[in-house]
Amino acid sequence: MEENKSTDPQFDKETPIERFGLWLAAWSEKWFPDAWVFALLGIVFVFFFGLLIGESPLQLAIAGGKQFWVLIPFTMQMAMIIIGGYVVASTPAVYWFIRKVAQIPKNGKTAVAWIAFFSMVTSLISWGLSLIFSGLLVREMSRRIEDLDYRAAGAAAYLGLGAVWALGLSSSAALMMATKSAIPPKLFEISGLIPLTQTLFIWGTFWTALVLIVLSILIAYYSAPVASRAKTAKDYGLSFEPFDMSVEPRQKPGEWLEYSPLLICLVAALLVYYLIDLFRTSPTGALAALDLNTYNLIFITVGMLLHWRPKRFLKAVAQAVPATGGVLIQFPFYAVIFGMIVGTGINEWLASLFYRVTTHGTYPLLVAVYSAVLGVFVPSGGSKWVIEAPYVLQAANMHGVNLGWVTQIYNAAEALPNLLNPFWMLPLLGLLHVKARDLVGYSVLQMVVHIPVVFFLCWLFAQLIPYVPPLK
Repeated sequence: MEENKSTDPQFDKETPIERFGLWLAAWSEKWFPDAWVFALLGIVFVFFFGLLIGESPLQLAIAGGKQFWVLIPFTMQMAMIIIGGYVVASTPAVYWFIRKVAQIPKNGKTAVAWIAFFSMVTSLISWGLSLIFSGLLVREMSRRIEDLDYRAAGAAAYLGLGAVWALGLSSSAALMMATKSAIPPKLFEISGLIPLTQTLFIWGTFWTALVLIVLSILIAYYSAPVASRAKTAKDYGLSFEPFDMSVEPRQKPGEWLEYSPLLICLVAALLVYYLIDLFRTSPTGALAALDLNTYNLIFITVGMLLHWRPKRFLKAVAQAVPATGGVLIQFPFYAVIFGMIVGTGINEWLASLFYRVTTHGTYPLLVAVYSAVLGVFVPSGGSKWVIEAPYVLQAANMHGVNLGWVTQIYNAAEALPNLLNPFWMLPLLGLLHVKARDLVGYSVLQMVVHIPVVFFLCWLFAQLIPYVPPLK
């Protein structure tokens, strides 16, 4: 019965949403540029914007260049999220789970929805884990399901980054605001410390994430092409073998420790003890101890234990490092944008504008729209937040809008341009062996539907969550 579905005229009828998805996929394959172009456009745009409001070109250049290295600690933290996610996702235990999950769907449309679900759920734990887990899931399903559209499946694997990741535990903006050492001093003067209990763990975050997960799965299912119109992995000339993290046998006596779990156990025990003590003794509660450094340490420790042997752990790290290249080279250029904004009069000008053109009721909607637009040029939740936060939070204080929810407005809205800008798609593209233009069509379809829903939820919950003064 399953074989006859693709030839049944009723089943094969093209729906409007499927037609729109196919059109967007064809357009993006032809016209979409590289992610690096967006970063350069951001610098040029801010420079000319500064000139328009009266800043001198020399001052803009000096302010931008002076901050070139200011995000280096944060850059390393973001790179470690990618490495930690890859290390955990590539362990034998997690890959065994991926293979079991891949056996459940029986046709291409159901498989795309299934990939979307796991992409978003894992992204609430770690966006780095989500990219690798979902990419391996697509590869495994492409081996098992002949009518799986590779474009729609790849876009579904990216939904974690384009929908809910910033509402989860690896939210760079929320973790930054909960980590005093990660907050630039000038920003801390405005915002103070914002603990996770005021951002990730409030009821508005839960409902926003739930709505977006359900909506995204439905779009993924109904837009995925049926068998007769699917472009499969074979159509791309791709054929995947089971993912292999095995290492060659030990050949020399001096390699004994590289293959023995002894050192892994000793070091992991030390790190686990430290983490337990950190959470136990945190003066403001266990959640307050969960910052970027702690989060990355947890993933590295879990990855060590699950790989069990130093040789296999180091192999996973070596495979993960190339995926961090975009982060390492682009973040310093985002710091230039930050420098031009906070080192000149642009910050005060924008904060004043945000205050003058909005009210307490309309301010949240403007923040959501602005965050989404800026994200096209700066596709990074953390570095863009450094750019945006000073004037956004300053205006929020002036309007009496809850700073924690403003951070979450930013988080929900800044994920939207990820569906258009392929910067964070790079690790996934490496696993799937395709170009961003092959997947962006279906991710843009998701973005078109998400925009009004996200904006409405950001505005609604801002009216219901009370203002809390900055915690210094």
